[in-house]
Amino acid sequence: MNPDDRKRQEMDRQPDLPPRWSVETIDGRVLDPSTALVVQGVKPKATVYVGPRLLISKSVDFDGAMEVLEAVASRLGWKVEEEPQGENESRQEIGVRRVTLSVASPDATLQPDAWTLLQQTRDQFTVEAVKGVGLDHVMYSRPVGSDPFHASNPFHASNPFHASNPATGEASYPVATYALPGSGGRQPIGYVGAPPLRRRSVRPRRPVVAVLDTGCARHPWLNRAVKRAETAPDGSSIGYVTPGDNLEKYGDLIGQLDGLIDPLAGHGTFIAGLIHQACPDAEILSWRAVPADGPIVESDLITILGQVADLAKERPIDVLSLSMGYYHETPKDVLFDGTMHEVLLELTRRGTVVVCSAGNDSTSRPSFPAGFSPWREGEPPVKTPADSIPIVSVGALNPDNKTDALFSNAGPWVRSYAPGAALFSTMPKFQGGLQPVARSKAFGRRRESIDPDNFSGGFGLWSGTSFAAPVIAGRIAAHMLGSMSTGDELVARMERAWEAVEANSDLTR
Repeated sequence: MNPDDRKRQEMDRQPDLPPRWSVETIDGRVLDPSTALVVQGVKPKATVYVGPRLLISKSVDFDGAMEVLEAVASRLGWKVEEEPQGENESRQEIGVRRVTLSVASPDATLQPDAWTLLQQTRDQFTVEAVKGVGLDHVMYSRPVGSDPFHASNPFHASNPFHASNPATGEASYPVATYALPGSGGRQPIGYVGAPPLRRRSVRPRRPVVAVLDTGCARHPWLNRAVKRAETAPDGSSIGYVTPGDNLEKYGDLIGQLDGLIDPLAGHGTFIAGLIHQACPDAEILSWRAVPADGPIVESDLITILGQVADLAKERPIDVLSLSMGYYHETPKDVLFDGTMHEVLLELTRRGTVVVCSAGNDSTSRPSFPAGFSPWREGEPPVKTPADSIPIVSVGALNPDNKTDALFSNAGPWVRSYAPGAALFSTMPKFQGGLQPVARSKAFGRRRESIDPDNFSGGFGLWSGTSFAAPVIAGRIAAHMLGSMSTGDELVARMERAWEAVEANSDLTR
């Protein structure tokens, strides 16, 4: 193998696989290329998926797909049943229908598994017979170094001391340093300056930036800028709205007895603060699309995106910021199902710029939806139609604003870079269970070292492409601000969006 081939192989390495406990809540399974069923030359790459579920795109013949799946399932002693659709899902023209696998015969020798059924059906009925049928992928929205005892990326192995262990066989020690407080990991930070200057009114209107993440806490910087829990046009709630699982209000919902702030606690508030810094005059719409107790299921996100697309028909949404992603097992052939891309196209065709984080796995393997961005070279898994705004994929820069962060994914599908390491932004006023190293008293005053998880000051420092994406989203909104007077008709919105994209990425018309 020549050096160039070896380097290319290293850059496109398989991300580390997650520990089983991290996907148990959704019956998630790891597709391991070394053990996965291979038929007709379909050899997958690593991914994580909901084990007993398949998705059938609404763009294909549902009954025809079910017929071939049922035929193969019956031979395995399984049955395939459609899950009931919720009201939101049934109304959406673009989307997916979920089907569940279960045991139908006492003679069944294999646990019902979506990948096995999909591959067996491809083998017995051809690949075309199940075109539009795919796994329900597990998506992650995880920054670097959420806390010292959790994995720092979604495909990480289970070594709890990875951040401080240079001998680990997982991600490199230099990459792991970003997880350490003082080197970019989540930590409190003091701020003594004025808040971003937000004008009391903007005519004819403010640019609107939508965020699907963990939600947004109350914060002096954000209370006037952020609108929470706006409903869909039919009055239905978008995302998760139950108060008891609000990660931005209750920072410790996972393993409540461990005394640690959860890995994603504050994520959405931090993102909103970055958008606000980049464009103080923007109106930010914040929805909870990331469950507190587990990763994001692809089919759930598709439903939420469909609701946001419906809302965009009724009111302008200029930018959508997404800090989440998954790795597809077969991204470069006819097996790739682009239903999520179809939903995003509904937004981009209305002049909404969709901005996506590239991922934190130091790989050139495309993470989706960022991988839907037009590629500088090579063949992308989907084409960007001429009547839409391209998706903007964002990698992370170091604080020098010149060099790429070592954790950032890269490749021809990453079309923009922004600061994403050791960033400063807003945090909920969490007080975690970790303690200062030492305390004392002198002259009637209490003295102590820094409490590593005391965010009562309302600000923090954090790293990840999760945060580079909202920086670009805010900059795009700021670029649009000066041209809002040109009107809100579709032609003006598309032109405004394209100008902002060209100014903040290497994408061109």
